[in-house]
Amino acid sequence: MMSLKQAGGIAILAGLTLGGASATAQNQGQALLDALTPVSDAMLQNPPAEDWLMWRRTWDAYGFSPLDQINTSNVADLSEAWRVSLGAGSSTPTPLVHDGVMFLLNANNMLLAMDASNGDLLWSYHHKLPEGATPSSKFGIALHGNKVIMPTNDMRMLALNSKTGDVIWNHAVANITTSGRGHTLRATPIIANGMVIQGVNATMVPEGGFIIGLDLETGEEIWRFYTIPRPGEPGDMTWNGLELAQRSGGSVWMPPSYDAELDLVYFGTAPTYDTAPLLNPITEHGVTNDALYTNSTLALRPRTGELVWHYQHVANDQWDLDWTYERQPVYLPVDGEMRKVVITAGKMALYDVLDAANGEYLYSMDLGLQNVVKSVDPVTGAKTMNPNATPSADIAQLVCPFAAGGRNWQVSSINPDSKILYLPITQMCMNGGPTGQGGILSTGASLSPTPVPGREGEFGRLQAVDLETRELLWDFREMAPPTTAIVATAGGVIFGGTLDHQFKALDESTGEILWQTDTGDIPASFPITYMANGKQHVALVIGQPTIHAGTFMGAVTAMTGGAEGPMGNLRNSGAALVVYALD
Repeated sequence: MMSLKQAGGIAILAGLTLGGASATAQNQGQALLDALTPVSDAMLQNPPAEDWLMWRRTWDAYGFSPLDQINTSNVADLSEAWRVSLGAGSSTPTPLVHDGVMFLLNANNMLLAMDASNGDLLWSYHHKLPEGATPSSKFGIALHGNKVIMPTNDMRMLALNSKTGDVIWNHAVANITTSGRGHTLRATPIIANGMVIQGVNATMVPEGGFIIGLDLETGEEIWRFYTIPRPGEPGDMTWNGLELAQRSGGSVWMPPSYDAELDLVYFGTAPTYDTAPLLNPITEHGVTNDALYTNSTLALRPRTGELVWHYQHVANDQWDLDWTYERQPVYLPVDGEMRKVVITAGKMALYDVLDAANGEYLYSMDLGLQNVVKSVDPVTGAKTMNPNATPSADIAQLVCPFAAGGRNWQVSSINPDSKILYLPITQMCMNGGPTGQGGILSTGASLSPTPVPGREGEFGRLQAVDLETRELLWDFREMAPPTTAIVATAGGVIFGGTLDHQFKALDESTGEILWQTDTGDIPASFPITYMANGKQHVALVIGQPTIHAGTFMGAVTAMTGGAEGPMGNLRNSGAALVVYALD
């Protein structure tokens, strides 16, 4: 075990050998590891209240904790308990906690196992990269049995022994020197029905993204599902006559959810940046420019990869308004009958509600940000688009939201008892177009951020939605956009972080700020809460922001007074894992 030394309140790695730790710390750490129990399927289905075993704690991606030691009456007494410095890099990690041990995938392929009560390092594993590997941010890892499942920057999936960090198996998803071609593993893997299931990102990669299913015990790849149809498959004729090598997109860069009762894994897919070949439909019979399976929900069998159903939320997305985010199964009333549905919203903060078993469209909920969709067919959910959904060669058009969201990877949380959803939103639009200006889209349509008319200087919004009544409840608005996911708790407190380094606790009933702190850097990650040594903690990673945070930092700074404004005065303290607890 390695110890951590305190220096001015900052925990710093003391060394890379056992010699850096005291005998007492080593004994305590070894006792923790010895007591570590295997993570079972039953635990994943119903996690112990004190643990955080997967990306959003539960298979349904609610991001909700049943802990209530921290609550509305005492959260004001929260303070920093410990902090561990992390390496520089770009990542959006999720710490996981089991039996008092915290596992964290740091930037640059470093996996850490720590004492969750104080940050003492128990073991670490560094996956060394070959030449040609592309750094990429990661959402985190998965736990099962005695294994920690870790995606790497060189397109490998590893299983490590959770007590020692030793490699159990090592599977190459793609050879980065031949067939990797820019694929990355950003999403967190999920463990479902004995399989490790992993989405693959494919920004501007010919033939697009895919999803794989690996045998949990051996790492052997059992199946692969391509998110862009191959020749002759269903959906092949939706690409405007393009050959397979000319198609791209369908990235799978967000983690899925899983419904054990239906035995379905739900994924969302991204659009394509290569929008120009799809801009104008060709006239060939039977050919469309819908571009399946972009901006779709895919329901797959975890054992086989069989596509049970799919639903495309928006066809031929010309503005990069992804619909790739969390899919949350929930029982809701529909026409007087309780039905198990899957809810999901893209960057437009427009929710589609689908039958969880068969993908039947049921209804939509618009949170009032977007101006692209004119109407939604009440039977099929097909969207009728406004003229600004198509880039113009001649003029710029006001498009809401901005291409970076709206809502983005900073995912929502649902309280399963009240059925209230909490979604962080960035209130920002863009002047889209004209085409031919360069940029990330192949049409060359410019994407220039601009405030929501009438909401200048107010970019952050947290929206509470009653899923049963479909009512928008309270909203909390502020200058800074959100940069973390939301965590809701049984203590009536919800947590979230923003671009201005702030981390807040709000009352779930009113949106009132109950506590806030300056973290010292951008909190661009997935917070969690857990118990260790009888005390509830709240943890998050700061200082490893992705391009998303950088984009909004530039935009918001420019719109709020530049270097002399509130964002221009921020100073970053550096990457760290920060943990809070009651005094």
